[in-house]
Amino acid sequence: PPSRSQPSDRLSTSRSLLYMGGLLSRRGASVRLASWNVAAVNNNPFEYYTTLADPRYEQLMVAVGELIDAPGERDVPVRSVFTQPMFEKLKASMAAQGWAGIDAVEEVWESDLASRPIVSGFLKDKEIGAKRLASMPDRFTNTINTEDGRTVCRPTVINNYDVPMPDGDAWFAQWHAFFFEAPLLVKAKSGAAAPRLPCAMLSPIKRSKYPALSEAEEAISLPLQLLCLAIFDAILVGLLNQLSPGAWHELKMSICEALVVSKAQRTIDVLQRPEYADVDLLFLQEVSGALVTALRAAPALAERFEVLEPRDCDAVRDQNSLILVAKRLLAGPAGEALSEVELGAEALSGAPVAEGDLCVFRARLELGGEGGATELLLASFHGDTNGLASTPVVSALRQQAAGLPLLVGIDANTYLTRDPKGGKKFVGDFVAECASGEAPLAHSWQGPPEGWQTTYNARTYLQPQLNKAVRYAERATSSLADNNPKDFLLYSEGAFEGAGACARDNTGQGSYVEGTSIPTLTFPSDHCIVSTTLRLR
Repeated sequence: PPSRSQPSDRLSTSRSLLYMGGLLSRRGASVRLASWNVAAVNNNPFEYYTTLADPRYEQLMVAVGELIDAPGERDVPVRSVFTQPMFEKLKASMAAQGWAGIDAVEEVWESDLASRPIVSGFLKDKEIGAKRLASMPDRFTNTINTEDGRTVCRPTVINNYDVPMPDGDAWFAQWHAFFFEAPLLVKAKSGAAAPRLPCAMLSPIKRSKYPALSEAEEAISLPLQLLCLAIFDAILVGLLNQLSPGAWHELKMSICEALVVSKAQRTIDVLQRPEYADVDLLFLQEVSGALVTALRAAPALAERFEVLEPRDCDAVRDQNSLILVAKRLLAGPAGEALSEVELGAEALSGAPVAEGDLCVFRARLELGGEGGATELLLASFHGDTNGLASTPVVSALRQQAAGLPLLVGIDANTYLTRDPKGGKKFVGDFVAECASGEAPLAHSWQGPPEGWQTTYNARTYLQPQLNKAVRYAERATSSLADNNPKDFLLYSEGAFEGAGACARDNTGQGSYVEGTSIPTLTFPSDHCIVSTTLRLR
């Protein structure tokens, strides 16, 4: 395996100068690069718009948006979808758990929640969102990974639950059994595995963190949040069975099959296509442990590449950055030609970098030409949602390189529009900062940033945060849509030059189709693949 070196283990200045002399003698040698945020598995197949050939999908998405916008007579009271018998059974089960506040929750139900209109009075109620009364319990129970290797989903529209729910009664029977009848083997706070009912996995909601919550609501937050979650799930099941009876479940299962069950294999299929047969260095982000295993098990890729992962891989969040290096380029055995470089917290200047987000290796590669092996610093990085870690991390990499040419594949999470409050990284600032100072970094894009967009997605109405939802027809134009230039291939300007255009791929076939919402059933990520060829100066 590759060896590992500490942050202080850098080449001396004299060695770097000798290296640069060798680099000049190999002028014209080229290297093919690609970077791809393969995207973590999304537990909600309906959260973002995707592209399906089945016309029923667009019909459903449009119909849901129209109903939410103007429900009219369909804005029925909550008690018509989450019925009184359902409430009585839920109340008895919560009381059997010994929860406090059951009588108070019953009063809230009878005096308020039961009579609210399902859309205008519940789904669109901003206070329910601010109090996290539906989103918090969804977070804990949407999808549960057990210690005995199972993935268990709550019976709801907004996850990968695969049992049909053709009406409210069928849904509630499954939902109640999930919460109260079948313990799951999960880790307790002590770290020991123990069987627990999903209802016991909920936590009280604290007013100190969510001040919209009243003191009375905080005191009964356990039963209140479970009631609100039941109402939320019941409304969505009722709406979809009304708008697309039978078809919605088929559509959901087709998305789940492509983007969850077969996601790792579809990712492998893309990487094994002829369009990427000549890639020398492949930078990947948000890679799951299952995909790492699949990469090493795929004969064509295992034969071609050395798979490099960081020592601090995060098995819990399961989103890690990797580098794949073509074995034919290694200047000697992998253990000698490749060594991990770890950047400590001090080098990263406090940037918000989670475990597994940054993968850095020093590599000795035979890139062709005369003069022997080329030594480089390689890095793959997945930035935070707002892109604020991207510049500090790139700066730390430039300092770490200490004269070595640097190649970086990065999901920088930069944005096309400047945020006046500075809460998100503006793409113009990011590329300018990369190009400034000593040892500047160039990027592979050409033309204006409007042509660099590598994401094209927007939230549907089938998720708990309706304030972030976008109409189907506005998924390309809404300010809430994520159509931004996020992914880059960066390289040392003094060592390399572009040898061709930077290509985007949102099909998995080496081509880019404008206006395609990703992921699709054949392209399993919400980020384009970015690729280019560089030539040694």
